[in-house]
Amino acid sequence: MKNTSTLQAHMYVLFATFLVAGSFLASQKLANAVNPLSLTFLRFIGAIIIMAPFILFRKSLRDGILKTLPRALVISLFYSLYFMGMFEALKSTTVLNTGTLYTLVPLMTAILALFIFKEKISFNKLLVYFIGLIGTLWVIFKGNLELLLSFSLNDGDYIFIIGSFCMCCYSISIKLLYRNDNPLVLVFCTLIGGAIWMALGIIIFQKPLNWELIEGSLIYNMLYLIIGTTIITLFLYQKSTVILGPTKVMSYIYLNPVAVAVLLLIIDHKSIETIVIPGIIITSIATFLLQKNKRLKK
Repeated sequence: MKNTSTLQAHMYVLFATFLVAGSFLASQKLANAVNPLSLTFLRFIGAIIIMAPFILFRKSLRDGILKTLPRALVISLFYSLYFMGMFEALKSTTVLNTGTLYTLVPLMTAILALFIFKEKISFNKLLVYFIGLIGTLWVIFKGNLELLLSFSLNDGDYIFIIGSFCMCCYSISIKLLYRNDNPLVLVFCTLIGGAIWMALGIIIFQKPLNWELIEGSLIYNMLYLIIGTTIITLFLYQKSTVILGPTKVMSYIYLNPVAVAVLLLIIDHKSIETIVIPGIIITSIATFLLQKNKRLKK
């Protein structure tokens, strides 16, 4: 039974990885219409509206809101701080830089788990983390060593590093604050918390909503972000993190560039460049090995 639930958790997080990859494509089309902070706030609000009838009309679920919400506010705070950090960072850095720095999240999560959950990092496991990092960078920089060597940090990058650390804290907090909650209630409360924190972010950064600018085909992209990469991914990540732990779940981040490349091939018929294939193979192997704890303990 335990093996079955573990396998399901891996399938959940793998599916979530591809959903998140799809969000990059959808967000790219929406980015020029509305500022990202407002878009994320709309994602939370839209998801709350969709989920509300399923939660509020069932007494067993409704009764769990008050006891779950305080913990969900902490979980959603880290989730929201990541987005706020990313949006603020992008004012003075590039998507390439943020994509590169995001590959540090699995290792950062493992180090944080070492202090909080006493999950030791063996030399073999540390080596696999760096191999996964190399493979992901290969995909991002398309095997161009000159482009990689020209990479340098600026003020926006330091902000994004803090935001990435908040993403690690988000994953850790799910495991730490979980109290056998109903998954749907936890997702709903996390959305409420996220909406509260994002509303504060909009006020602090003085961003207009401009939701009326989302029209035509952009509506479908927005619906994908609300349903696919907000409601569903929150559910999948939270459920899988409870079973697998934050370290294993975050290791799937190495597959994000791979998932984007695969979706571009399927949706936009953009062929995967031959030069990135070695990177795809490396990241896939590293992600697989990071799930095999017994082999990496020595």
